[in-house]
Amino acid sequence: MNFALILLVLTVITGILYAVDILKFRKLRAASDKQPLWVEWGADFFPVILIVFVLRSFLFEPFKIPSGSMIPTLLVGDFILVNKYTYGIRLPVINTKIIDINQPQRGDVMVFRYPEDPSLDYIKRVVGLPGDTVAYQNKQLSINGKPVEMKRVGDYLHSERLYYSEQYTEMLGEVEHRILNDTDAPDFVPGVSAFPYRENCTYNASGVICKVPDGHYFMMGDNRDNSRDSRAWGFVPEANIVGKAFFIWLNFSDFSRIGAFR
Repeated sequence: MNFALILLVLTVITGILYAVDILKFRKLRAASDKQPLWVEWGADFFPVILIVFVLRSFLFEPFKIPSGSMIPTLLVGDFILVNKYTYGIRLPVINTKIIDINQPQRGDVMVFRYPEDPSLDYIKRVVGLPGDTVAYQNKQLSINGKPVEMKRVGDYLHSERLYYSEQYTEMLGEVEHRILNDTDAPDFVPGVSAFPYRENCTYNASGVICKVPDGHYFMMGDNRDNSRDSRAWGFVPEANIVGKAFFIWLNFSDFSRIGAFR
């Protein structure tokens, strides 16, 4: 279901009803007259729907985390806010950028339309920028030939399944964040798709090396061995960008998680 399209249609319909009522019928009604149903259930809702449409389309959009690919940064059940304007103003529904502001940076947590099915929104971390050479070999990330700094910290307990993953801090650009690795997971990338610019990637038993094409981004989940990401389905076109995730506003299982994250 395309909620943005539904919201746009509702805004247009209630806006027309609101304008017709204001310009014509409201003047003909006595103050004591009961409003007709089309005003009560249509025109009167227009200001509220308009505010929601503008906020969701151009400023902030809420999302719920459905999977564990971004653990430990984001957990299943986190409700997050996405900044819709930080990477530029886009027209709703068609997602065409009309005003350029900032570009994604390494380390950003970004929501985007899944390249294999643009009706789905995905969330991963920006690892490779246009022109970068990204290598993930033997579970070590390198960018343009330089290994990304990693520091071992305490193991991470997956409470829902009662097992541990190795946990590290990683520095991408100016963003320090945590990642997980599983010692029993293979180094090679399983289930690789046939994607645009597939020829830019080299796969081997140790992982993958990719040259990021212009206008595209290489995305990875923080839960490295439990994330199907750019290693498997390729690059994210700039046109697919939705916005930058930055705030957890609710988690019914743990209210202490509310707040900003990186």
